[in-house]
Amino acid sequence: MDIELHTGDELGPFKVLVVRDPSVDLLGFVVVDNIAAGPAIGGIRMAPDVTITEVARLARAMTLKNASAGLAHGGAKGGIVGDPRRPIAEKEAIIRAFARGIATLVEYIPGPDMGTDEGCMAWIRDEGGRAAGLPKVVGGIPLDEIGATGLGIAVAAEVAAEHAGIKLEGARVAVQGFGAVGKFAARFLAERGARLVAATDSRGGRHDPEGLPIEDLIALKAEGRSVAECPSGQAITHDDLIGIECEIWIPAARPDVLTASNVGRLQAKLVLQGANIPATPEAEADLHARGIINVPDFIANAGGVICAAVEFHGGDEARAREAIVTKIRENTAEVLRRSREGGILPRAAALELAHERVREAMRYHRA
Repeated sequence: MDIELHTGDELGPFKVLVVRDPSVDLLGFVVVDNIAAGPAIGGIRMAPDVTITEVARLARAMTLKNASAGLAHGGAKGGIVGDPRRPIAEKEAIIRAFARGIATLVEYIPGPDMGTDEGCMAWIRDEGGRAAGLPKVVGGIPLDEIGATGLGIAVAAEVAAEHAGIKLEGARVAVQGFGAVGKFAARFLAERGARLVAATDSRGGRHDPEGLPIEDLIALKAEGRSVAECPSGQAITHDDLIGIECEIWIPAARPDVLTASNVGRLQAKLVLQGANIPATPEAEADLHARGIINVPDFIANAGGVICAAVEFHGGDEARAREAIVTKIRENTAEVLRRSREGGILPRAAALELAHERVREAMRYHRA
């Protein structure tokens, strides 16, 4: 496997670590991008096709996300090459070996991400002493249980709806990636009057213009099944979802699902990026040119890391919810204000805001 890292600028990366343990078939990476504001915090992604280049891109996104959220943390990301659905004993052995391999990387605070969860973080803390996003039983705020990232997306929607010329009451929502992020985004938006009309996961999806039963879909996922098994509506694929008529479209799956070749089929008025880097630069430029409001990933989906940071510093669930609502509301409003007044893409406005904060922190950090 090619593990070369072709990236780097004045912000980072600060440190890159490759972890191997053939005894448990482990190949993993950590990219600590920037630590100017404090020790870097970021999730560990487990997937068969994860690469160090993807991890580096995600680590930079975490630097920007943490800075834009005003957290006292830099950005990092971990990646483990492997199937997250393998037998639990095998997965635990791999996660624990990874934790031992990064135990001396004191600049990094791991958290859950795609393919890992609170239980994995408990194994990591048991081996290495540091982790966020822990199970409640060991003092954590279970961000996937309370839907921290989904809550933040719904808050971003409250702010962005006015810019998009829509109301949340009655708004049709399509979610690509009905997992830990997508299902809670759908639930919190439904609480605000929106209607889920389409949802997909890695095995398929369903579309019903009258609305899908969110709690039934969540129950299917809890049983390890697919939303495609829901009897409501019609079967669709990930690709079909892009062309679904809706007001709000939420990519909450993998990177680069919106590209120059498919973004023209998108019919939404508001895109809320639940996944990290889900759209290419060309796709985002197309959205902007067509007047579709696009709230970038590290603004819209910061709820999880805000929750993790509150937990790491000893806060409780109520404090985490308060911080998510306050920070994401303020940052979404500021980014969309800069975008509108400057005539620039929302991502450019978000990058401007985040870079200002990172560079200010770097002034106080010894090189």
